[in-house]
Amino acid sequence: MFPTKTDKARDELQGGQRTLSQRERALLLMADGRRSLTDFSPLFSNRVEAEQAIQALVQRGYLQAPQAAAAAPAPAPVAAPARPAPIAAAEPIQVATTSADTFDGKRSLATTRMFLFDICERMFVRRDPKFALQMRDALREARDREAMLTIAALMLTEIEKTAGVERAESLRERIDKLLPPAEIIH
Repeated sequence: MFPTKTDKARDELQGGQRTLSQRERALLLMADGRRSLTDFSPLFSNRVEAEQAIQALVQRGYLQAPQAAAAAPAPAPVAAPARPAPIAAAEPIQVATTSADTFDGKRSLATTRMFLFDICERMFVRRDPKFALQMRDALREARDREAMLTIAALMLTEIEKTAGVERAESLRERIDKLLPPAEIIH
């Protein structure tokens, strides 16, 4: 199953709402219809726990199968008119970010880890020392791309709440530039 977010999940991820745990919110952030149970497993102590969390979020209306999203065309026309303004507003920001951020360094997990440590220090140490400690410990243990993506998703969720969607998105773009490309297995 490759779950996708529902409108209820999008509402949950907006600022000011916190009815789910941090892990469940991270799972919602990652649910894009392209990630499977294997991708969500690093958020939990084992695969069974991850599967149970996904099923619980499906039952509570936060996640759905991609087929269910495609079968419900009615919400798409409603969402389509709301999208152009943010996309148009994001384009100048993207151009500015590109011109100001000309990172040409080597993509690596080490570079990504250091960038995430830096974000942790700048964004969380004073505001939420306990969360900062958890993220630092998780970064020390992260050994692969998926683990880095999971930690980044958790951090970006918190950044979105405190600094806004635009700041979180700009950091997400930078992380994408730093991470090595995913390996394609045939």
